[in-house]
Amino acid sequence: MTIPPSPAAVFSLAVATALALLLLPRTAHGLGAGATVAVAYDSATVCGVVSGQPTRAVRCYRRADGLLGVDPNVSFSALSGGRGYFCGLMSGGSTFLCWDTVNFNSTLVPRRVYHNESAPLKDLAVGDDQVCALVNATGEVKCWRIDDSFQVPSGADRFSSISSGFGFSCGISMNMSHVQCWGSNPISKAIQGGFGSMRMSSIVAGGSHACGINYTGFVVCRASIGQLDVPSHSPFEFSLLSLGDSHTCAMRQVNNTVTCWGRDGRYLVNGADLISFELIVSGSNFTCGLTSSNLSIMCWGPGWQLEELPLTGILPGPCVVRSACECGIYGQSQTLCSGSGVICSRCPYQLPNPLPPPPSVPPHLPPAPISPPSSPSRALRRGLLAFAIVGSVGALAGICTLIYCLWSGVCFGKKKVHNSVQPTITRGNSSGGTTSNTSPPSRSSTIRRQSSRAMRRQRSGTSSKHADKAEEFSLAELAEATGNFSLENKIGAGSFGVVYRGKLPDGRDVAIKRSETSPRTKKFQEKESAFESELSFLSRLHHKHLVRLVGYCEEKDERLLVYEYMKNGALYDHLHNKDNVERSSSPVNSWKMRIKIALDAARGIEYLHNYAVPPIIHRDIKSSNILLDANWMARVSDFGLSLMGPESNHDLRPSKAAGTVGYIDPEYYSLNVLTAKSDVYGLGVVLLELLTGKRAIFKNGEDGGMPISIVDFAIPVIMAGELVRILDSRVGSPELNQADAIELVAYTAMHCVNLEGKDRPTMTDIVANLERALTLCEDSHGSISSGTNSITSERS
Repeated sequence: MTIPPSPAAVFSLAVATALALLLLPRTAHGLGAGATVAVAYDSATVCGVVSGQPTRAVRCYRRADGLLGVDPNVSFSALSGGRGYFCGLMSGGSTFLCWDTVNFNSTLVPRRVYHNESAPLKDLAVGDDQVCALVNATGEVKCWRIDDSFQVPSGADRFSSISSGFGFSCGISMNMSHVQCWGSNPISKAIQGGFGSMRMSSIVAGGSHACGINYTGFVVCRASIGQLDVPSHSPFEFSLLSLGDSHTCAMRQVNNTVTCWGRDGRYLVNGADLISFELIVSGSNFTCGLTSSNLSIMCWGPGWQLEELPLTGILPGPCVVRSACECGIYGQSQTLCSGSGVICSRCPYQLPNPLPPPPSVPPHLPPAPISPPSSPSRALRRGLLAFAIVGSVGALAGICTLIYCLWSGVCFGKKKVHNSVQPTITRGNSSGGTTSNTSPPSRSSTIRRQSSRAMRRQRSGTSSKHADKAEEFSLAELAEATGNFSLENKIGAGSFGVVYRGKLPDGRDVAIKRSETSPRTKKFQEKESAFESELSFLSRLHHKHLVRLVGYCEEKDERLLVYEYMKNGALYDHLHNKDNVERSSSPVNSWKMRIKIALDAARGIEYLHNYAVPPIIHRDIKSSNILLDANWMARVSDFGLSLMGPESNHDLRPSKAAGTVGYIDPEYYSLNVLTAKSDVYGLGVVLLELLTGKRAIFKNGEDGGMPISIVDFAIPVIMAGELVRILDSRVGSPELNQADAIELVAYTAMHCVNLEGKDRPTMTDIVANLERALTLCEDSHGSISSGTNSITSERS
């Protein structure tokens, strides 16, 4: 006997139905499911299908070697990765190739596994070792790279989708939408039994578990024992799943942000939960996502720290003929597919027929469907649906307004926040080692009233949902935090003021930079401009290798900036200050640590050049502007001289050159043409400091001879192959593998300080070389001759 539903139940069902129809889900990609992005986890290799080109080829990045070449240069529709290799399904589906990623070749050479024009494939699903796929026309499973113990479904079984884990694969049967698993791993039967007769919309396999979204819109996970700590959630909250060995990530339908769980509660998303993605894929212990903002790949998990890879312009889905799209066309798909095909929008999940009742048990234990009552009239259904849609939209708007009100504190008169935009900054000469341009004092209050919409286009390594906001503090609060700016709390000076250590009332340690110049002097105008520059840049730049801005204070003539406190100070102090010169026990006095610091700084600068929108030229890269946090991670600081990069094919010509003697790009200084390569020169000088322990300008000779630049001192020695003569003696003689790494750093530095910018490498090249150098330090068998370096000269 069926029980008629209550009006509340009918209303709840209508709301769920409306949301299911309005929200477009993405297909699910696990450790072994096909997508346009794949990872081969043993070698930390990430690959994607490139967009905007007639040939949609594969591009790969390996952490130890940087960007890799991938043969052949033909179009692919899907990729899937396994233990130390990945496979790609060529456009049309009649052929798939596989590439080994654990060798040290700079170009990956494929091996053809399948070719049959009469039986094209879909749903390529690589596990740790096995490869499975579906025959497109029939849904029949075929598997490769398997042994006799690997059980494959019978030829009569048909599947709508499949995914692969460690030694097993699972699929959704076409006829009943039940989960069926197979393989050589006994866990496959336990997983299949765990799902039982539950009807599923999707299934994704991980290392030793599987998850999917059932017909009522809930995420369900199964392993050999029970369910894997799925967080509480509402129906149809998630649309895409991605599984590793013992963790799971899920993408929310409403905003494409990600949440992850597993690994005994220790799997961290490191800020990925605040970024919108088009798709996500997982390796054994890390996950990568394709960002919605600019279709670039970011990875997070143990050892990754939410890193943005030099893989941009990746397709969010395969390019197909327009007639294949049942639910519309993905925005800009014709451009992404270079006019050859389009990318289909994903179709919405549909509630099953018969419709289940609303859940009456906790969301993590969704009920099985039951027989429905006699259906209400068509008019009633239409009325309820319309009422549900209008009511749910209104309720959602009200909830969002309330959340924003509570979050921002506007309702309760809490602190203001700073919404930044980038002002145009022009400065003239100033005295001292650092020079800057003068401009009339601008109205910072006017600047802060401008719209920040353009700034929200930026992408960032550790971006946050409100990344363009900084707290506003009162002068009294900051005076109290610093002991009334006492001398004992003074820790240094920056481009526009003195820096003090402070502690906020909530316990946060901060560094507070204060301008102390009278407003009647010309210097005040310069420092006002530097204040606005730092505030405008740092309030929208968020990356783990950039010093984070906490807030600011602007009262009358006072201008203060509040940063996170860097416990271990500036790199300059560890290399050159008298108190540290003789400290051989310092953590900085190891070659591995010095190379790591160089890599951290290079990644921060690479973010400014390549990933900030608009790009930024720092203009004052030097060892005193590279700070070290409590974990000895290096972060770039002091943006008082920074400028937005020029538009494409245009030079940036500030009114006067700015920078610090010894670090300033000679081409920029003499010709007054500023490019990103000016920052490359400054970093090259820092690399030479790390290698030699010398200042950028120092007196050469026993009796304090004539000043000489570190470039003129070191480069001839490096070119002569006598690097060992000038290495910093405090660090000690390098071991064999370290010697290879140091030689690579020296070679990189030599190219960075070329006189002409066109002969200097890009920051992406530098990062790749420093990553390789750090790997060589960790590999006792490493050798420069075993691989290639990434330094190339750009010529216009």
